[in-house]
Amino acid sequence: MLIKPKKSYHVTTDSHHRFRKHKNRVHNLKVTRPEQVWVSDITYVGTRDNPSYLALVTDAYSKMIVGYNVSNSLSVEGSLKALQIALDNRKYKNLPLIHHSDRGLQYCSNDYQNLLVQNNIQASMTEKYDPYENAIAERVNGILKQEFNVDQKVTNFNIKTKLIEDAIKVYNHIRPHLSNHMLTPKQMHQQRELKPKQYKTKILREASFSEN
Repeated sequence: MLIKPKKSYHVTTDSHHRFRKHKNRVHNLKVTRPEQVWVSDITYVGTRDNPSYLALVTDAYSKMIVGYNVSNSLSVEGSLKALQIALDNRKYKNLPLIHHSDRGLQYCSNDYQNLLVQNNIQASMTEKYDPYENAIAERVNGILKQEFNVDQKVTNFNIKTKLIEDAIKVYNHIRPHLSNHMLTPKQMHQQRELKPKQYKTKILREASFSEN
């Protein structure tokens, strides 16, 4: 009954660039409410002949995808669009917010960092080449690929975008999440009383924001 994970390795992070990198501000941080920490990542959802990339912004507390964009390139534009959607849908604008990502060019770029500053959002970044430093984002990537098959070989870009849109709607509004006490991400996002459940493995728990 278990879904067999697919082995797929596509490099989407270029951390060798001239832009400023930020320290990891979420290590051991207790995540206790929605819109306290957003995690962002880019994952490959295309084929060799038709490359495409999915930029995601996910709320660390509720695991709700609050912004996304499908693009046929790794330019900063796709990540910016995903962030702008998240900002447009932001509910608790008066509370502090941290944006956590890897050290990729897209997130370190002046345009992206300026948008964070303009919205009074503090930047946080991974400091090692360890996926557990952005474990929540990696987990959401895995759910979308393994359960919803968003990286299926669809050559038509518009159809692929629509399939991903539908998958994210189901993920946010219908699929219950174990760490959310079996609430959907949307339901979890609409309240602030519940404490997210911990991940089982010690290494994942230590690296993906202490939720004790």
